[in-house]
Amino acid sequence: MHAFLEYIPLVIFFVIYSLVDIYWATASLIAASALQIVYFIVKRQPVPTKNWIFFAIIAVFGGLTIFLHDDAFIKWKVTIINLLFATTLIISNKFFNKNLLKNFLGESLTLPEKVWSKLNLSWALFFSFCALLNLYIAFSFEQQTWVYFKVFGLTGLMFVFAIGSIMALYKHLPKDEEPEKIMPTEEKNN
Repeated sequence: MHAFLEYIPLVIFFVIYSLVDIYWATASLIAASALQIVYFIVKRQPVPTKNWIFFAIIAVFGGLTIFLHDDAFIKWKVTIINLLFATTLIISNKFFNKNLLKNFLGESLTLPEKVWSKLNLSWALFFSFCALLNLYIAFSFEQQTWVYFKVFGLTGLMFVFAIGSIMALYKHLPKDEEPEKIMPTEEKNN
């Protein structure tokens, strides 16, 4: 359910952009992100840290986009969030000896430490790639191309990379042990 909720602001952004313009879409993105926080508060659940961070970045860069009537700020937001992900993965692993992906997925996956490190680095590189690709698309193409890339391109890239990660991890997952063959006991003849 939470994964579905994370995409609602993106869908609203795209719909409003298609109907009106980037500035109304940006305002709707800010409002939808705020509503996500309200949702957790109403449900009496702790608001995830990432939601607060996303909201803060969206509010600042979205607010600047609307106030200065310059879409460059909302375009930079995507790059900043991806760089924030990449930096967090690298810094937490290198300086704090915490592999955030292992912390997040460790209960459901058992992998060797070397594999966790490679997975962490590959996701950090992926987020860095997305950040740079966003800059290129945002400032080399028309606004509409960037919006389609932001909504469909980045989402598709994330999906493909996640599937690729799962496929790469498959060979490292512990194999299920085959159940022992139960030999029928001989019936005693009376």
